[in-house]
Order: sequence, then C-alpha cells, then structure tokens
Amino acid sequence: MATPTEGEPFAEAAGEAVQSAVMSVRLIMAIADAVRRQQQRQKKGTEEELPPAEQAATDAKEELKDLLPADISVALLKGADWPQLAQQMMALKKAGVDLEQLLPRVGEIAVTVRDQVAANEQRIARDGTGQWEKLLRETLPAGPVREAILSSPTWPDIAATMGRLDERGVDVRQILADAHDEGLGVDRAIGKVLAAGEAPPASRDALLSWGPLTTGLDTPANLDLGDRVRALRQLSISLQENERYVRLVKEAMPGREQDANLMVTAKQWPLVAARMAKMESEGKPLADHLAGLMKDTSWEKGPGTFGSRLAHAAAHVLSHPPGEAPAVGRPVVSTAAARSQSSTVGPIKPHAVKGAAPSERGVAPHREAVPAAKSGKTR
Repeated sequence: MATPTEGEPFAEAAGEAVQSAVMSVRLIMAIADAVRRQQQRQKKGTEEELPPAEQAATDAKEELKDLLPADISVALLKGADWPQLAQQMMALKKAGVDLEQLLPRVGEIAVTVRDQVAANEQRIARDGTGQWEKLLRETLPAGPVREAILSSPTWPDIAATMGRLDERGVDVRQILADAHDEGLGVDRAIGKVLAAGEAPPASRDALLSWGPLTTGLDTPANLDLGDRVRALRQLSISLQENERYVRLVKEAMPGREQDANLMVTAKQWPLVAARMAKMESEGKPLADHLAGLMKDTSWEKGPGTFGSRLAHAAAHVLSHPPGEAPAVGRPVVSTAAARSQSSTVGPIKPHAVKGAAPSERGVAPHREAVPAAKSGKTR
C-alpha cells in the first residue's frame, strides 16, 4: 500500500493505519524483550543492562535499512519512544538474536496490521472489559513465552497496546499467535548463548520431581513447589484454572472428597494441575482419565504421605488412555539423571524419564525400562 500524498482524502486514515502498524511492531518487540529478560533472569540471576540510548538509536537505524517497509520504518524513527525501542533491538542482537531474520517477519506482521486498519472504515467498540490476560491464556499455549509476558514488569503496557489495537479493528489473537512464534525463536536464540556459560544448578524441587510427575511437561528448572501461587504461575496456570482442576478431581472421587483435598494440598499438586492443563489444551477428556483413580485404589497404602501417593496416582492415570493405566508402581526419582540433564535454567523440554537411575554410565535415563508393578515383566 503506497503512502498517500498530502491532500488525499484518505491520508488521515492511512496515517492511522501506519501508526497501528508501528504499535504492532512495538508490541512484538516488547514481547521479545520480555522473553530476553526472562531468559537472562533464569540463567544468570539478573538482566543485562540496556545499551546506551544514543548509540543504540544509531546502530538500530542501520539495522532497519531495507528490513521494514519504508512508511513503517520512517514512523518508527520519528516516534518519541524510538530510543527505547532501539535499545530493545540492540539488546536482543547482543543476546544472540539475528535481527536480519527477526525484523522482516515483524515487518510482515506490521503490514498485515496496517492493511487491516486501512480497510476498516470505522472503529468498532471494544467488547467486554478488556480481560487481556484471559485472551492471552486462551490464545497462547503454556510455555516460556506466555510466562515471560505475564511476569514481565511491562505487562500492563503490553495489555494497553493490545487494547488500542483491538479498538482499531486489528485481529489481536492473530498478532499474539504470530508474536508467540517469534518469541520462541528469541527464547531459543538467547538460550543458546546463555547455555554456553556456566548455569546455576536446578532447584531441589525440580530435581526431586524428575520422573513420572514431569514427563512430557515444560517444567522450569527453578521450580518452587514450596510456594503454591508461584509454582502455579511458573507452570502458567491461573488461580481460576487451578480451582477448576480441583473441582474436576473432587467430582471424579465421589464420596472421597477429603482424600481429594489431601491431594490438592500436597506439594506435588501444581504438577498434576499442569498435566491436566496440557491435556485439556490437547482436547483430551480429563474426567474419563481421572475416573481411573476410583478403579485402582492402590494409592491408599504405601510409602510417603497420602496426598503425595494420590498425586502420583493422578499423574499415572492422566498419562495413560482411560481404562488402560497399568497398576501403579512406586515412583522412583533419578536425581543423578536430573542433575546430568540440568545444564540450563530455562524451561525443561519434555523428557520421558520413567524409571530409576541407570546402573551404568552413559545410558540415557529415558531409555531405562520400567517394570510393571507385580507383573514380573521387563522390557
């Protein structure tokens, strides 16, 4: 879309469209910067300082050449917040992000926004009360990007920008989905650079939880199960979602609500809730899986606390097709295997650790076979 010349009747609307595109660029860069900060906090315990504004503005201007549409690029450079945006861009580059790969994709998103606004003849009123956190949780999957956005000190500004874009007729859900993909790229790029240095060890909770409770989940290496609210936030679960999962468990255990209460107050409960959230996002029937808790009640007796045993049993039935979960065996945590895998502080990617620590060096823990309880069979 060419920029209209002075005096054209649509000049004002076109100018608004370009400004909306600029806002989308700022939103995506703010999300990318939030991911950068999160990565550095997790792996180094602190954020790297932003480069000097004046030098960053000069360097970033060079980076923008031919990477963004001319009208959007000019509008960015004229914006009052250009020095801050430039600092974010150069901080990302310093952290290991290839701006020549990132900026063209951001430009494509900005062009889409610009054209959406230009085609929208009148603004539409915002629906609802601006529950942007709810929209974010509905749109983005649980993981490092969503956690970085919601835990960022700039989240209120990000939410306000989403509201303004929505008022101008922009599909904010699509913007978030596109920004999420770029955020993952930023997460990986920065993770590679930071992983090259020495990283602090995984938390005790992350080590002790390694095994059936965390198989297939994105669990942060600094997991803090001692703080229930923080643990739920680390696992990208809202308090409202947690309350719903608690209700589902109680409904699956009619007449044994007190037992269910012991499970949901157990230290391991956030991991069970995280598994339920993952399954729900995949469209799996939680109620059918949880029904297995009443079919195999071997969790009533055994080592450990009652709530802990029931939490492991819940993770067990959730990890198998309804009605096909084998008898529950005693979970064994391989702390040695966990330590050998905890080279970074970022969210741990899905692992399939199911059994005890390997008896020989060099054998990956996820290759170990797990004997079915009392069956005498081995793989």
